[in-house]
Amino acid sequence: MLDTPKANRLHIAIFGRRNAGKSSLINAITGQEIALVSDYAGTTTDPVYKAMELLPIGPVVIIDTAGIDDEGEVGELRVKKTREVLDKTDLALLVFSAENTDLSMEKEWYSLLKERKIPTIGVVNKIDVEDLDLEVLKNEFDLPFVKVSAKEKINIGKLKEAIQQYAPEDYERKTILGDVVKRKDLVVLVAPQDIQAPKGRLILPQVQVIRDILDNDALALTVKDSELTDILSALNRKPDLVITDSQVFEKVNGILDKDIPLTSFSILMARYKGDLKILIEGAKAIDTLKDGDKVLIAEACTHHPLQGDIGREKLPNWLRQRTGANLDITVNAGVDFPEDLTKYKLIIHCGACMFNRKQMMTRIIRAREQNVPITNYGVAIAYMNGILDRVTGMLI
Repeated sequence: MLDTPKANRLHIAIFGRRNAGKSSLINAITGQEIALVSDYAGTTTDPVYKAMELLPIGPVVIIDTAGIDDEGEVGELRVKKTREVLDKTDLALLVFSAENTDLSMEKEWYSLLKERKIPTIGVVNKIDVEDLDLEVLKNEFDLPFVKVSAKEKINIGKLKEAIQQYAPEDYERKTILGDVVKRKDLVVLVAPQDIQAPKGRLILPQVQVIRDILDNDALALTVKDSELTDILSALNRKPDLVITDSQVFEKVNGILDKDIPLTSFSILMARYKGDLKILIEGAKAIDTLKDGDKVLIAEACTHHPLQGDIGREKLPNWLRQRTGANLDITVNAGVDFPEDLTKYKLIIHCGACMFNRKQMMTRIIRAREQNVPITNYGVAIAYMNGILDRVTGMLI
């Protein structure tokens, strides 16, 4: 946990034709031999991700993609993987070179980037071999352009300045709960250490929340749910906030006095990574579910499910108990997410701690465009426990 998590880094993706010099450009920007460079087109296959510190920008993830003009059956699969990168791209570099005079492919990708409102910089590469008239490009693309030679390291500094200038300021929220807690506030965190908890460490949302509390000069005190009553009795004042794992909402809510503010790690992630108001509205669709309705439970990461897994066992059981309906529940894990969501009556997403905000918001927007309610684990559990207003009120 010494490094900034990938999900909290600015994601910069490089798009362009095969052999436009994308991999060489990444090596020039980073000053490292990160990407494999070859004179043969199509060296890069699946997208390659590299987390690093890029001065003066800060922590970033650089994404090298396959050529947008890749051909054949395998090439089409590579282009499909490249398109999926758009879901997590905060800033795009669209690479041009003078040897490619047909701009139809670049126009298609420019349209996709513009449609998704992804800030984009046009990079004219290989100017050491042949220059390209920017006026020609500016007539076709409403983009800021930088001319570079990745091979000769020409104008790489100017490109870094452009990245810093055009990177979106809202690619992530500034803080998880810095607008909720004040200096010297006492925050009790409830972290059950059951079979689902990773051995020897806390899960990422818990670590991130603790760090955010410390960054805001508040006081963090972490206990298991079995020791919550003991710590409350030992304190000389009531906590200013209690943050719990959503799975023990019912137990923690029953222990706490009603005047003690309560929320969960998952709900904090819902606000940090997505749009909490939309996810709250989506939870209300739970009570509209009936026999045969399809529900998608979406997880950001892949993991080996153990007994009592929240996505595969607990949430499905709670949904069926709440609705009394025989629901058709599908669990989808990792980066794959259905293009067509219209068959689902509800999507319940995990906290998305492994996603950047762009990736989570893309899923929320896609669900909204297809009129499918979407919520998240913590919000859904709070709704089913009748405490949604209590655990979200201070966050909206």
